[in-house]
Amino acid sequence: MRQLCDTITAVLLLHFSVFLVKTFSQIKVHMKMLLQQTSGRANVMLPLCFTLLLVSVVFTSFAEERAIYIVLMEGDPVALYGDGRRLDVNSEVFKAHAKRLVDSHDQLLQSALETGSYSKLYSFKHILNGFAVHTTPSQAEKLKEAPRVKLVEKDRGAKLMTTYTPQFLGLPQGVWTQEGGDDHNAGEGIVIGFVDTGINPTHPSFAYDPLNPFTSNISHFSGACKTGPRFPASSCNGKIVSAKFFSAGAQAVATLNSTVDFLSPFDAVGHGSHVASIAAGNAGVPVVVNGFYYGRASGMAPRARIAVYKAVYPTVGTLTDVVSAIDQAVLDGVDILTLSVGPDEPPEHTATFLSMFDIAMLFARRAGIFVVQAAGNQGPAPSSIVSYSPWAVGVASSSTDRTYPGSVLLGNGTKIEGVGLSGPTFGYGLLLHKLVLAKDVLKASGSFPRTPPYIEECQYPEALDPNVVQGSVVICTFSEGFYNGTSTITAIINTAKVLGFMGFVLVANPNYGDFIAEPIPFGVSGIMVPNVILQYYEQETCKEEKGFATRFAAKAAIGEGRVASFMGQAPVVSRLSSRGPDFINSSRTPCDVLKPDILAPGHQIWAAWSPISALEPTLTGYNFALLSGTSMATPHVAGIAALIKQYNPSWTPSMITSAISTTATKYDGDGEFIMAEGSDIGSSYPSTPFDFGAGFVSPSRAMDPGLVLSSGYEDYISFLCSLPEINPATTRNATGELCNNTLDHPANLNLPSVTLSALKGSQIVRRTFTNVGSKPETYLCSALSPNGTIVDLCPTWFRIAPQGSQELHIQVKVTQAMDGFTFGEIVLTGSLNHIVRIPLSVFPVSTSNT
Repeated sequence: MRQLCDTITAVLLLHFSVFLVKTFSQIKVHMKMLLQQTSGRANVMLPLCFTLLLVSVVFTSFAEERAIYIVLMEGDPVALYGDGRRLDVNSEVFKAHAKRLVDSHDQLLQSALETGSYSKLYSFKHILNGFAVHTTPSQAEKLKEAPRVKLVEKDRGAKLMTTYTPQFLGLPQGVWTQEGGDDHNAGEGIVIGFVDTGINPTHPSFAYDPLNPFTSNISHFSGACKTGPRFPASSCNGKIVSAKFFSAGAQAVATLNSTVDFLSPFDAVGHGSHVASIAAGNAGVPVVVNGFYYGRASGMAPRARIAVYKAVYPTVGTLTDVVSAIDQAVLDGVDILTLSVGPDEPPEHTATFLSMFDIAMLFARRAGIFVVQAAGNQGPAPSSIVSYSPWAVGVASSSTDRTYPGSVLLGNGTKIEGVGLSGPTFGYGLLLHKLVLAKDVLKASGSFPRTPPYIEECQYPEALDPNVVQGSVVICTFSEGFYNGTSTITAIINTAKVLGFMGFVLVANPNYGDFIAEPIPFGVSGIMVPNVILQYYEQETCKEEKGFATRFAAKAAIGEGRVASFMGQAPVVSRLSSRGPDFINSSRTPCDVLKPDILAPGHQIWAAWSPISALEPTLTGYNFALLSGTSMATPHVAGIAALIKQYNPSWTPSMITSAISTTATKYDGDGEFIMAEGSDIGSSYPSTPFDFGAGFVSPSRAMDPGLVLSSGYEDYISFLCSLPEINPATTRNATGELCNNTLDHPANLNLPSVTLSALKGSQIVRRTFTNVGSKPETYLCSALSPNGTIVDLCPTWFRIAPQGSQELHIQVKVTQAMDGFTFGEIVLTGSLNHIVRIPLSVFPVSTSNT
């Protein structure tokens, strides 16, 4: 019998070793087999053996790693916006239907899943009918087969897409003057919603000015203020009109850190405050960092109100919390929805347009909300875009003409340019000081890591000889520790302060190549430069045979790095900004939609910050930060959209999108074609619509575009139904809509761009324009044909009355197959000086229709 029990135990060990892939039903089969083998062989050890077997079953049932799944169900959500009206959230009809939906979610979970195998996180009932559940993959498979379930999608997580720009965009002299003469009225009456990391309510960018009270009525908005740690009720002060937080997803997948993961709308990261202040921060707020005045910061729409929806935490961000935040923002009635967060990779098993995130944005657009989304920070690789859908405006990032040049003056007279927001060394950058390399001034003894990279990265004050480094400019190295995240610039600054460095120079270890540096405020004199400085240092430093330095003859001085220069070429598409073409699936199959949509400032943007700075220790204690990313570009467009909405309150989101797109420019401040940064440091190339969309945003022109192209919810459904990669049943499952009407080609969606991802022979594309001007106007139509094509327009001119419409037929014919996309444009030139530009992106694959 002992041998039998050993056999059973062996089987148990086998079960345990593979419990991640075994299911409960499989173990029951093995148990039945064992019972048959041991029939009639009673022994007192058997109960123990089978107890162990039962333990194995329990282990196996919990073996699968739980994840969050978002489930979409049949049936309409509460907020039906088909007639353009918002429902009264306090009505009995609203409350009753909301309760029915929640009850149906609970009943489904109870009937489909095993008790104790799941926890429901949210019920979506406003713009989506569904729920989020934390459960195992096998239980999620059961949900897919449950009645009335349309879609089940695994949560992919949510990430952050991480001043002078009002002047650069011409707002003070242009748009702001159209609304009351200055910034005091710009954005009045508009509510901008921010789904992000929260907000720092005590920041002056969000202060309420009792001497300049808001006069507009925002009765269409019905938000509320949720209190919590560091966020008292007084935080909602009239400028901040609503603040909520969503944490069920974050709490399900991670153990939150109570010191930074505040369960309140308070922003411990800084990102949400940064984004909100770019779009709607108060005008003229002084930017002071380390006692130095950098100027004044203003939001694009400084009189717009702010609604906060915190959905990303320092420890983790989940798509579930983001979708729940969007659901709430739509219910509250925001005018603009700003998404500088989201998944940074395409869905695995779903069309990009039909992920739960994109469906949520579609329904927000259906509710009449202008949705603006970060294009992503994975450039300059092609097809790196993370903004896919035509109903959301995807924003790319560019530089402005402002830079912060720093420099190091060497003893041989050479000046090396670099970056670092710090003051000069003693002598205002002219008096030279001893220059030493950190790894050459190591202490002979002491308790500190003695292996690279720590000895060269200036992370430990106790590692360096204080007699040598005090009063010296010390070269610290950007090496392995920075790449793996164990070393920080904060530690360098601390070392410099403790040992009395005159200053520090951060260079890249030659084995790792040079790095691309962004200006960071340093509390001591410091600069980041290319590693060419090492050549001078080695020439001037005497070393013995074993390599120990015996005499330091190199000299250096760090210059002023905090004074801005306005001489740069701009705009230039940022290296980090994600590129098109847009695609429809994880295989990156191109589709007939242009992405990104628009280019806006996103490089080195000063804006509000949170002193806790939970994810960036270098910025701890600061109220402002200089950041780069499409996260920074996105709120620029959100604020500009608020200004357009204020000036043209009857315009729909697609009309605002069109106005921004058709008036954008493809030329920089010098009148040259906009360039884009390449992969190599210092490299650039002429940009295309896959880099900048329609071009660089022009707010003043967008206020009066002449013509607009309009599309609505039904048009987006027709577009989805026309895509050959998506069958009608999939569209119905995702949207609840039948494919009763389809476009004869996906490119016929009435967008302010034309994209043909695989053109064979010829294709006629239609666009319909509406005159939003106050006078009749005559337009001449012309086309610049993409290489490998000929473009014909019909009509070649037209006269259009105010509020009148005109259809334009665009025939694109292949003359030569090409290896990739080629680009052109359609230009409509009006008799009243309006110019309407529509970018053309075509991949000619065949000259025949077969």
